Amino acid sequence: MLTPHGGVLCDLIVRDAPEKEVLLAKVPTLKSIVVSDRQLCDLELILNGGFSPLTGFLTEKDYDSVVENMKLASGEVWSLPITLDLSKGEAAKYSRGEEVVLRDPRNDEALAIITISDIWTPNKDNEAKKVFRGDPEHPAIRYLFDTAGDVYIGGSLKAIQLPTHHDYAALRKTPAQLRSEFANRNWNRVVAFQTRNPMHRAHRELTVRAAREQLANVLVHPVVGMTKPGDIDHHTRVKVYQEIIKKYPNGMAQLSLLPLAMRMAGDREAVWHAIIRKNYGASHFIVGRDHAGPGSNSKGVDFYGPYDAQDLVEKFKEELGIQVVPFRMVTYLPDEDRYAPIDTVKEGTKTLNISGTELRKRLREGTHIPEWFSYPEVVKILRESNPPRPQQGFALYITGLPNSGVDALGAALQATFNQFSGARHITLLDGSNVPSEVVPYATSELVRSGAGVIIANSNHAAPLAEIEATKKVVSKAGSFITISIETPVEECTKRDRKGYYANHREDVENYKYPKDAEIKVDLHLEGTNVAIQKTVLYLEEQGFFKF
Repeated sequence: MLTPHGGVLCDLIVRDAPEKEVLLAKVPTLKSIVVSDRQLCDLELILNGGFSPLTGFLTEKDYDSVVENMKLASGEVWSLPITLDLSKGEAAKYSRGEEVVLRDPRNDEALAIITISDIWTPNKDNEAKKVFRGDPEHPAIRYLFDTAGDVYIGGSLKAIQLPTHHDYAALRKTPAQLRSEFANRNWNRVVAFQTRNPMHRAHRELTVRAAREQLANVLVHPVVGMTKPGDIDHHTRVKVYQEIIKKYPNGMAQLSLLPLAMRMAGDREAVWHAIIRKNYGASHFIVGRDHAGPGSNSKGVDFYGPYDAQDLVEKFKEELGIQVVPFRMVTYLPDEDRYAPIDTVKEGTKTLNISGTELRKRLREGTHIPEWFSYPEVVKILRESNPPRPQQGFALYITGLPNSGVDALGAALQATFNQFSGARHITLLDGSNVPSEVVPYATSELVRSGAGVIIANSNHAAPLAEIEATKKVVSKAGSFITISIETPVEECTKRDRKGYYANHREDVENYKYPKDAEIKVDLHLEGTNVAIQKTVLYLEEQGFFKF
C-alpha cells in the first residue's frame, strides 16, 4: 500500500539545513540543465512529495516497468513515465554518475541536483502504444514525438528549493502542509475532486453529494500546471474556484492548487491522479466519466471509453490505498429547483442542462446564462476573461508573393475597419515597424487586449511553417485568420519595380498558398474592394462586427 513520504524537500530543509548550504556551494561548479515547462511541473511534485514514492526522474529499469506493467521496478503502482527528456545534442554533454543542476526556465534558479544513473534512448513507439494507446492524434503522443527530446536521463534528486510562484501562494499547499491542516481540523475522511475546468453549480452539487455519502470533507484540487491546449487559463479558473468554495456549507471544503502537467492519458492518468491525491492526504477520490480523456480524434473516435478510468482505478484500489468515488452525473430539475443524479430521475421528468459547447457559445455571443446553471459571481468572472465576439481581438495574417498586393490590402483593411463606429483599435504590422521575430508575441499581446491586428509583410513570402508557428502563438490569445492573396506569379513579376524577381529567391520559388486559409482572393482578377468585402463579411459572420 502506498504511503506518502512527506516530501523530499520538507525533509531536507526542515531537518538538514546545513546540507542545503553544501548543495548551494556545489552549484557553481556543476553543469546545468534548464528544464522545460512540463519538466518543471514534474520536478516540483517530485520535490514536494506529490509524486511519492518517486525521489527522482525514472531510471531505465523503472521506465520499462511503468510502460509495460504500470508499476515501478520495486513493485509499487505507478502508471505514467516521469522522464527528464533531452535532445541528443544536449544529452551528449552528460555522463552516468555525474551531478547536474536542474534550473527553473523562468528565472534560472537552481532547484535541485540530479545524480545521473541512466542515459538511454527510449522506444517511443512502444511508449505511445502501451501508455497512450497509439493514436497519433492523441495530444500526449504528439508531444512525445514533436516536442519531447529523444534521450531520457534518470536519477535521484537532492532538493535545493521549490519553484517560486508569485500567484496564489497561499493556495499552493505541499502534501505535508495539506495533510497537517487536515489533521489539525480532524478531517479523517477527505474526498478529492480533480478538475481543469471552471466549476458550476452541478460540480458543487456532485461534490457535496459525494462528501455526504462518504461522511467526508471536500478537497477541491484543480490543476494549475499544464492542461489540455485550449483550456481556460488558470487565473480565470482560480478566481472561479475562490467563489465556488464560498458556496459550500461552512467549513466543509478546502481549495488547494496542484502544479501538475496533465498528459490527458485517460485511465492511466486516473490511477496517477489517485496516487497524487493520496499523497496530499485524501482518503477518497472522485473519478469522473472519461476522466482525463482528451475527447475524440478527427474521425470522431473516442480515445478512451467512458468508464475505462473508473475500471482501472478500481482494479488497483487495494494497492493504491485510496477509495474510488465514481462520478455521478447530476441534472437540474426546474420544476423542483434542485439538482439530482441523472440515474435517479424518473422517465418523463423535465430536466435542463447546458453543455460546454453551449456555454462557450453564450459567452461568445454575450447571451444569458441562467442562475440555475452557474452562480452570478462565476458568470461575471467568465465574461471578463471571455468577452463576446464584438469585444474580442483578432489577427488577420495576409500572405502572398511579393507584389501580389499584400501591403495594399493591409492598409486598405486598416482604413476600412477604423472607420467603423465603436470598433476595436486596429494595428497594422507591415514588416517595417516590428521585427519579424517579434511579430508573433506582439500580435498575441495586442489580440489578448482586444485589438485587431493586421500582419502584412510584402517583402517576404512566408513559408507555411512560419504561418503555422505564428498561428500557434497567437491562437492562445484569440482568433487567427489567414488571408491568402493568390495573385499569379506572372502578374507579380510584371509589377516588380523593386527587383524581387530579378535574382534567385528561395522564399519565392518555394512559396505555397495555404490550403486552409479562411479567405482567398486574387487581387489581379477581383480587386481590392472585393477582398475587403470578403474579409468584412467573414468577420461579421464570425461575430466580430455587428452592423
